[in-house]
Amino acid sequence: MTEPGTASGVTEGTGTPVVSLSHVGKAYTSAAGTRVALADITFDVARGEFACVVGPSGAGKTTLLRCLAGLMPPTSGEALFEGAPLRSVPDGIGVVFQDYGRSLFPWLTVTRNVDLPLRVRGVRRDERARRVAEVLASVGLADTGRQYPWQLSGGMQQRVAIARALAYRPDLLLMDEPFASVDAQTRFELEDLILRVREEFGVTVVFVTHDIDEAIYLADRVVVLSRSPGVVTEIVDVTLPRPRDQIATKADEAFARYREHILGLVMSRS
Repeated sequence: MTEPGTASGVTEGTGTPVVSLSHVGKAYTSAAGTRVALADITFDVARGEFACVVGPSGAGKTTLLRCLAGLMPPTSGEALFEGAPLRSVPDGIGVVFQDYGRSLFPWLTVTRNVDLPLRVRGVRRDERARRVAEVLASVGLADTGRQYPWQLSGGMQQRVAIARALAYRPDLLLMDEPFASVDAQTRFELEDLILRVREEFGVTVVFVTHDIDEAIYLADRVVVLSRSPGVVTEIVDVTLPRPRDQIATKADEAFARYREHILGLVMSRS
């Protein structure tokens, strides 16, 4: 078991990284002046990797994810998706946000919510039906297609949002604190769900969270950001065995060492 420590900002492996950030900075300008959210971010995410991003409040985690998604351009540096500059949101990226209540359309059934991005992309009806059935079964919602989001629990609504992101088979799934608004038991269930569907669909994941335990449980690597303006303090390889288990993994002494190490990085004021 490898002790917690620093890893290179570039993922080892062959082929082009799914996403690559090189000296990315982001500043916001308003009448009050300029605020620098990200100062100098460099790291790659390899195909099939599960990377988590943690950091103190205000570190720029959500800004980083928006740059990764192509939702906003960096002020400096370069963000690449599969080797090409990110100018807008590519078809190969799916995004799941924290606020599932605002990301789903309450007047559409579950099936229609999941089906929507496929219709927008012109996927044939029979293929849409097959994919929707596949992803709903994968997230444990095979029998809910005719229901509406408002008829489901919060955890089930977030499963719908995950299914919709997976339906068009993205190469990269970006998740912005997606489980922060559900209760603890549901959160554990959703953590195991995303690990399972990540394995099933072979999707690369970048997952932003404020929860250090969640990051360690899910990740192959944890990217730790500093206090604002955000820079990469350290990238920690997580070598805990897979498959992960909510009880056995978190009872592992190595898990506690990762927690202590990453918490120390997040709490540091340097």
